[in-house]
Amino acid sequence: MNHSIRIAALLCLLLCTQAQAEQYQVVTEEWAPYNYLQNKQIAGMASEIVRAIMALTGDDFEILLLPSMRTTRTLQTRPKTIMYSLFRTTAREPLYQWVGPIVEESIHAYQLANTPTPVNSLAQLLRAPKITTRQAGLVPEVLQAKGFNNLDKSTNTSQQLYRMLLAGRTDIIVGDTDAGVAYYSRQLHIAPGTLRKVPIELYHAALYIAFSRDCDAKLLARWADALEQLRHSGELKRIQNKYEHPAE
Repeated sequence: MNHSIRIAALLCLLLCTQAQAEQYQVVTEEWAPYNYLQNKQIAGMASEIVRAIMALTGDDFEILLLPSMRTTRTLQTRPKTIMYSLFRTTAREPLYQWVGPIVEESIHAYQLANTPTPVNSLAQLLRAPKITTRQAGLVPEVLQAKGFNNLDKSTNTSQQLYRMLLAGRTDIIVGDTDAGVAYYSRQLHIAPGTLRKVPIELYHAALYIAFSRDCDAKLLARWADALEQLRHSGELKRIQNKYEHPAE
């Protein structure tokens, strides 16, 4: 009798472990205003969009905020993993399945508005003594691919970029979309007119939701349909406007 109970318990444990291993998991990284931690909750434009999608599909997957280096590694190595917000590039295209775009964005370099040497061309950017960007991620990869050999990749966070610029420790920074620059300007109390956008678009791409290759095609179809519902109803634009044009 005891032997049968032990076997049943082990079988139950095995089945429960297997069921747990098969759970979908959603991951993202800290990149405001799309995904960030606020009052111990994962917030941001893309986070709201993903939750709105799951509200329509009936899914209730756990969302985890991971360090930048771990998010794509988790997407590549853990089965049934979903990641947002990810730029869809040629190199990444065959690695994942995609739903989106959830938003389209541009990335520019920024200087202080009172700089004595305003930059207005790509040639000037390429010849600049130093351009400070984050240590990891798509932005430094894109800049290096464009021939930038003057990158200072000494920062781990966006906040460090702006503090270095304001302190005069660098003259040019690149790291966030225009919406991200507006967000950090508010967070760091940078007065309007302090920053100057260099009028050269360094990168333009759409942010997507990426799914590991093993994710069920029916799940992707449900998420894609839900995103289209949000788009057609105007809810997607409402969420975007909330972060791009916040009420003062």
